[in-house]
Amino acid sequence: MHDDMTTLLDLHTHTVASGHAYSTIQEMARAASERGLQILGITEHAPGIPGTCNPIYFRNLHIVPRQMYGVRLLLGVELNILDTSGRLDLDERHYRCCDIRIAGIHALCWEGGTIDQNTEAMLAAIHNPWTHIISHPGDGTAELLFEPIVRAADETHTLLEINSSSLIPARNKAAAHPNNVEILRLCRKHDIPIILGSDAHISFSVADYRYALPLLAETKFPDELVMNYWPELCLDYLGIKLTD
Repeated sequence: MHDDMTTLLDLHTHTVASGHAYSTIQEMARAASERGLQILGITEHAPGIPGTCNPIYFRNLHIVPRQMYGVRLLLGVELNILDTSGRLDLDERHYRCCDIRIAGIHALCWEGGTIDQNTEAMLAAIHNPWTHIISHPGDGTAELLFEPIVRAADETHTLLEINSSSLIPARNKAAAHPNNVEILRLCRKHDIPIILGSDAHISFSVADYRYALPLLAETKFPDELVMNYWPELCLDYLGIKLTD
């Protein structure tokens, strides 16, 4: 990574609505503005996570301004991949209310199987036309085969996230480093873009990629494939059109 590159977006964050996060939408947007972001994604946990918001929360997102403190907001959901069929925990009615939809495996609501079955679940989520981003595929919650996942992401224009929060030493996710390095090496080999995610659960962590950035250096991952540096290209790649 070149020293003059600046991250201009963070598409994976949470507010108090998710039940185990600690800042409001306004606090997150203000923090994004202070960090020079152009776009902030706020993606509350879907119902499979204990204590998160009721589904009506997503149906009411239309009332929230999409511009705050000079930052464009994308309001949406982090869906749970629930089982080896790739089933997600909301329906199309709710997807339509969200500007952005990410999907990931969380231990609190995941019923897994063999590595092949887990991979098929992830592939189903990637091929779901509503999915924009796969959150923390390398965190080790499920054992996965990354080559087919990377190729499916390329085919569908779904971004695979390098989740900085998963790499925090206190979280004790031993597989996160080698798994994310493998994802980055495969994406570099096949010229496939990725996205960094802070997974911020408090305003101070917005766009905090301190644990992910060293992996980009380790793998010599090219700047042009890191979508956080290229907001317009990122939205175009994902097929997201900004609205007022």
